[in-house]
Formats: sequence, structure tokens, C-alpha cells
Amino acid sequence: MTSNLGSEQIIAATEAAAEAGSEVTTSILMEAIRPLLVEHFQPALLARFQTVVYRQLATDALALIVRMKLDKVAQRIKIRYGIPLVCDDALVAELVNACLLPDSGARNIDSLLDQQILPVLSRELLLCMAEHQMPKAIRLACSQEQGIVVDFDDTTP
Repeated sequence: MTSNLGSEQIIAATEAAAEAGSEVTTSILMEAIRPLLVEHFQPALLARFQTVVYRQLATDALALIVRMKLDKVAQRIKIRYGIPLVCDDALVAELVNACLLPDSGARNIDSLLDQQILPVLSRELLLCMAEHQMPKAIRLACSQEQGIVVDFDDTTP
């Protein structure tokens, strides 16, 4: 069984340790959430649990996951259309920032891809296909003004 019980306490303890310039230990986190566990679960059930505290992924780890997911999209585009897809660092940074929310974490990457990036990319590719003007390359970017931007390089007839 998994639960988000104590997530606020975990975040608070982690932030307090970061502000103090130290690393929060598992025992400190367990102390922070223990009162909630005792309040929420029956003692007999709690005694049988193996409590595992999930920590927020570091920004570097999230960036690596985002790049891996974007690389998979690039591979699919390359295999299907023979077109290289490049994603700029601003897009990666924006996706990482969206995944720093405590309630979503790395799980948010897939929904961002499925709901924001792939529809934009698909729509633009379909428009090119309808006009029989396929690009030689695609660049995905992100800007504050435009959001997700799809740039096509040198369309070919």
C-alpha cells in the first residue's frame, strides 16, 4: 500500500534541513511522520507495515528522466518520418520545473508529454504532411511568451 500521508511533513523537514545546510536523514523523516501514522492506522496494522519514505527526486535526476523521455519521442519521430528531433535546454528546464511540484514529481513528465508536447508536435507534423512539405529537422523549444514552440528546419517538397 502506498500513501501520501505525511508528505507535507516530509517536505517541511526536507526544506528545513536544506535551509540549515544539512541533509535530512530517514530517521528524522520517520520522526516527523510517526504521529500521523499512529493517528491514521490501527496499531496492529502499523506494526505489520514496512514504512518507506519517498524523497523528492533531485533536479539532476529529473532532468535526466526528462531527457530520456524526450529522446524516446525523438527516436519515434526519426524511425517513423526520418526526421531528427532536437529539444532545447529551455524546454527541458521547463519540464523539470513542472515536475518539482511535490504532489506530482516525475509522474508529471508523462502527462506533460501526452497533453502538451505530443499534441503540438503531431498537429504541426500533420500540417506539413497535408502540404507535402516535410521538414529536414524539428526543434522543440519553450519560451515564456509562446509556451511550447515547434520549429521546422528547411522543409523539402
